[in-house]
Amino acid sequence: MTTETSGSKDVSRSLELLWGTGERPSRGPKPGLTLDRIVGAAIGIADAEGIAAVSMRRLSTELGTGTMSLYRYVPGKAELLDLMLDRVMGEPLEDDAHQPESDTWQDAVRAMGRAHLELFRAHPWLLRVNQSRTVLGPSAVRGLDASLFALRGMRLTDPELISVIIAVQSFVTGIARIEIDAAEAARQTGQSEEEFWRAQEPFLSKAMVSGEYPTLAHLSDDAFTSNFDHFAFGMERLVEGFETLVRARAKDA
Repeated sequence: MTTETSGSKDVSRSLELLWGTGERPSRGPKPGLTLDRIVGAAIGIADAEGIAAVSMRRLSTELGTGTMSLYRYVPGKAELLDLMLDRVMGEPLEDDAHQPESDTWQDAVRAMGRAHLELFRAHPWLLRVNQSRTVLGPSAVRGLDASLFALRGMRLTDPELISVIIAVQSFVTGIARIEIDAAEAARQTGQSEEEFWRAQEPFLSKAMVSGEYPTLAHLSDDAFTSNFDHFAFGMERLVEGFETLVRARAKDA
């Protein structure tokens, strides 16, 4: 469930701040207070406590300044969220570990998926933000440009390349949501994943021998093991599916 929506009704101020075209305060109300520092502090709060904890009042307390002082740099939370999103979107671009070892598009797809998953792990609050109308700043545009460049070897149409990116990100978002929601449930209840399922075991065992669920009853003991890498399995199936399309297009050409 999302708690915030990126992109306010008037995105012009966000765009001005993102692209550096807006007017900045001639002097800060507090020495060392900058837009960069404000955004960094907001991300720190969101990482530790969730996006709902981010407010201009809370941020002013974190930075040791008056709330009204922040409004000289950013108009409100909507614009602040746009700046936060663009900042974290730039993180994979700065990490060489996400660069594929070879220049194949297959490696690029895998690297894209891994970078997207690690971004969610570093900033779980991203799952609580509706990004259907993300305001595109320099980091978002640079990331999209880099992804398209890495996929150029697929020789697909432009809409299809965009769809490849959407498919990968949608799959990874689903995997991340399962992982992060489970961690959140454990934190809120104080009950580990193992304890949660152990409590259900007597009831499920009885259900399996009842004969009412024959397919489930015949699953192997390791069917739901936590050791199975669903992310890696799904990513390889996506790559294989893309390969089938790329080969068919090459044959037709």
